[in-house]
Parts: sequence; structure tokens; C-alpha cells
Amino acid sequence: MSDRILVSTRKGLFTVERANGSWKIAGADFLGDNVTLAISDPRSGHLYAALDHGHFGVKMQRFADGAWSETHAPVYPPKPEGLEEKDMWGREIQWTTNRIWALAPGGQDQPGTLWCGTLPGGLFRSDDHGASWTMCETLWRHPKRIQWMGGGADLPGLHSICVDPRNSDHVCIGVSTGGLWFTADGGATWTQRGEGMRAEHVPPEMTHDPISQDVHCLVQCAASPERMWVQHHNAIFMSSDAGRNFTEIVDVKPSVFGFPVVVHPREPDTAWFAPEIKDERRIPVGGRLVVTRTRDGGKTFETLSRGLPQEHAYDVVYRHAMDIDGSGDRLVIGSTTGGLWISENQGDDWQMVSHTLPPVYATRFA
Repeated sequence: MSDRILVSTRKGLFTVERANGSWKIAGADFLGDNVTLAISDPRSGHLYAALDHGHFGVKMQRFADGAWSETHAPVYPPKPEGLEEKDMWGREIQWTTNRIWALAPGGQDQPGTLWCGTLPGGLFRSDDHGASWTMCETLWRHPKRIQWMGGGADLPGLHSICVDPRNSDHVCIGVSTGGLWFTADGGATWTQRGEGMRAEHVPPEMTHDPISQDVHCLVQCAASPERMWVQHHNAIFMSSDAGRNFTEIVDVKPSVFGFPVVVHPREPDTAWFAPEIKDERRIPVGGRLVVTRTRDGGKTFETLSRGLPQEHAYDVVYRHAMDIDGSGDRLVIGSTTGGLWISENQGDDWQMVSHTLPPVYATRFA
């Protein structure tokens, strides 16, 4: 089991640790800075944190040998002279790193490899522990990339990266809004996946177009990589063939809308979600913060609420703000109102660690 959690917030990176049977905030780094995401690399033990300094841009920090130090952040190539690209609002898309929205270690046979997803949709790869980055230009220059559009953010965002544990060159990514993309050769070529998903917010002729899908989060079962789960803008979807085809999960109460999904590391039929009311409201249904869980591949769901606030709760759980550890028993969720809860028994019961943190962007077991 993991006894440490990295909590990325609007005002710093907090470390939460378990000692003597209880969880407590053990320390903080980059206080006052906007930390959008932090992860632990289990292969090297290094920690990585992405910081958004606003006017001063995006920065990357790496923790190694007992200290944090600044390392290079992904940089877009120069935009070709005369090229015009506009977002869904008609504004010009700049070829620049607006935000780091995904970080993922490569496979066990690639000890220095990291993947990084950004706004406005660029994917980067490092093979030297984040010291340098190379853009996957085959994806960025794919002719369909210009069809991507903003979802929750104004710009398209590449937020989910799944590296197949059976073959490190097999990588699947999720884009909001641009669907799912897959490479079988480490990023040299890309194809689209996601047949069977449905988008209800687009013109009818685009409803089932894979590129129209607003994927909020994509996860892959470590023990059974063929099983993938997607929390979509208007539904929950499940795949049994590594994302080629999906089945829609319907009639889930209190809602099929949300941002995060996590899957049990050894039980592909078991997954957890954090439902909300969608579109303009984006708050928990009825002011009750709950987590939903399926143990049978989406046939039935349980609503888990013991220990979570059940009245006047307006916590939103972002796509990276829910995580599960390698045991499959411990879960953590963080919210936009600064709440942090941990479960030791797969979500049956939750204990509150804090309700006074800054808005939480991401939680990751380390």
C-alpha cells in the first residue's frame, strides 16, 4: 500500500502521509504557486511537478537526491510563417505550452521515458527523466488535429496517457475534445480509436464521429490492459478491446456526468466515478458529494457516501483529483473547495484529511 499522497493545488504542492493509523498533511512545497499536476515515477523514485506561473509561463520541477530542482518544460516548435489556426471561438491558436495537463511514466523497459500532455493538445516525450523533451510531431501535424476543440478549457487539452504494460510502444491518449488516439510504435504513427462512443452536444451527423468525443478521462486496467474505462461528457463508456470499441453504460444514478474515473489495478470490472450535474452547473447532485462504484463491468452501481459531506456540498472533483493505489483498496479524492478525503476500503468509508486546502487540481499516490 502507498502511505504518501501528492496533492496539487492552486497554492502549492502538499504531501499527505499516513502514520500511526491516520493521514495528515506532512509538508508543502511551492507555497503560493499554482501546481497543476504532480506525479511519482515508481521506476526511479523521482517526483515531477508542473507549475503554472501565469505571465511567466509553465515550469517543471523534479525531485531527486533529496531536493527539488527546475528542469526543462516541453516547448512547442516555431509556428510556420503564415499558418493560421483558430479555436472554436475563432481565436488564433498559439503554438506554445499553455498548461501541462498529463504526466505519465513510460514502461519498465524504458527507465528514463516520460510522456507529457499539454494545452493546446501537444504530446511530448522525454527519454532522459525530463531533462529534455521532444514533441510527437506526427500527432501534432496529423491532418485531423485541427478539428480538435476546447472542452472544459478554451483550448483542446491532452489529459490522459495510458502506456500498455505489455508493450511500452503501445500508448493511448485522451483529448478534450478530440477523442482517443493510439500509437503502436512509440509515437511514430497514430490512429484514432473510440468507436461506439456518442456525443450529444454536437450536430447529429457528428454524434458518433470518434473525433467529436469529449473524453474527460481515460484509464486502463494494469492487470487486464484490454479493459479501458472512459468518463465522457455525457456518459460512461467501457471497452474490452483496448479502446477500439466502446459500450455505453446507461441509467447510472445520480448522474453519468463527471470528470475522473479510476479502475482497480487487478479487477477490470471494478471502477469508481465522481458524479456531478453537467454543463452550466457542475456541482454535486442535490448538494451531496458521492462516489459511485461498479464491480460488474457497469451492470450495476453503488453510491458511496459514508464520511463525505451530504448537504450543501458544492465540491467538484477534477479529472486528476481521484486516484487509487496499487493495492486497489485505498482511494483519494480532492475537491475545488479544498476538501481531501481518503478511503481505506475501496470507497465504503471516507475520512476527511482537510477541508481548508486551496482548490485541489490533482491527487496521486506516491
